[in-house]
Amino acid sequence: MTTSATELLWAALDGDSGLTGRVSYGGPSGLLAARLPVMELARATVAVCALAAAEYAAAAGGCGPIPAVRVDDGAVATAFVSERRLLVDGRAPVAFAPLSRFWRTSDGWVRTHANYPHHRAALLAALGTDEAGVESALAERRALDVEEAVYAAGGLAIALRTPEEWAAHPQGAAVADGPPLTRERLDDAPPRRRGSGPLRVLDLTRVIAGPVATRTLALLGADVLRIDPPRLPELPDQHADTGFGKRSATLDLDHPADRRTFDELLDRADVLVTGYRPGALDRFGPATRPGLVVARLSAWGDDGPWSGRRGFDSLVQAATGIALLEGSPERPGALPAQALDHGTGYLLAAAVLRSLTEQRSDGGTRLVRPALARTARFLTHVLPRPAPPAADAVPYAPGPWLSESAGPLGRLRHARSPVSYDGGPEDWARPPGVWGGDAAAWT
Repeated sequence: MTTSATELLWAALDGDSGLTGRVSYGGPSGLLAARLPVMELARATVAVCALAAAEYAAAAGGCGPIPAVRVDDGAVATAFVSERRLLVDGRAPVAFAPLSRFWRTSDGWVRTHANYPHHRAALLAALGTDEAGVESALAERRALDVEEAVYAAGGLAIALRTPEEWAAHPQGAAVADGPPLTRERLDDAPPRRRGSGPLRVLDLTRVIAGPVATRTLALLGADVLRIDPPRLPELPDQHADTGFGKRSATLDLDHPADRRTFDELLDRADVLVTGYRPGALDRFGPATRPGLVVARLSAWGDDGPWSGRRGFDSLVQAATGIALLEGSPERPGALPAQALDHGTGYLLAAAVLRSLTEQRSDGGTRLVRPALARTARFLTHVLPRPAPPAADAVPYAPGPWLSESAGPLGRLRHARSPVSYDGGPEDWARPPGVWGGDAAAWT
């Protein structure tokens, strides 16, 4: 019998193999159609997240029966494009800025990411031009030269690679072996959970994968406090999409008073989730405490020459060959969703929940390390390729999996969470608030 994607991911999370039988599947078929098995990845990452949530709920409630889990393809497909389904007072957000796209170079293609103002400025500085001159400046240069020059300037650009070129690249080799994520027990410290209050999650993440994970933990009742530097505001629509259930505060960790506040928050946290590149927070001292669950998300993984580089879903698609597999050398393509981001987010949340469940009996400080490039490897090399989509597929209407709420940001139409188990929450307890508008304190 073929091992399913859910079983493979649940095994990577060290879950009891007998529990996957509690998961059932349904909903409309043919969604997130692609040359690669995007729907299978999406379904499986949501399934293991929901199963880990059901397991944790049972353990926290006194080890009663683990609730059954239901995965609906309509809910999954809607959530995996939540940033596209969002409406803010009837307005649809813009997913990518004008300079975030594929560009022709003298020898191929390069993918840039310039949604944030500081990344846009770095890109223009590296090319020595203004926005109007980007196309001509790139057309005169080799893709690999652009990749290195923009990175050196603090920007983001990736040369389009074939799967074979990525496999031969040192970073591709670094993520070729091993599971979709790693989990470690660092010591025998007792867990940090105290009393019956909500789980405290300190959220230091940005841009889809990390915020999806912490948004999911907030759905399940955690007190999620997101901390951002005051000089780097989050994009408003990104915050509106992934801020459900959370509070948002700003701290300047270079300022002694703010650093003390952060240390006090960390002293009382149960979970720390970071989305900064490996090593980026080292200058602020140890970002862990005995008994803490630490989830450290990265784009490229913790090993290899690119381990310290920034990255986003679209860039990982370009580097790993996905953009060519979904398109052609004449016109690179993309997955039907930012599935590396969303899938990694649900997998990250599942790993945190599994670690918390294990802590209840075994204690120990825990470290979880997912990476977008590892999720890409699972998608391209582990899961079987899907059959071509049916020509008579029924049109997909996402309405049943959308909800509306009113709050400080206006009236939001948003995707409901696809994480569902018997007796579990159906929607977030609160809409997103103003970015940075909350106190840096636990409730």
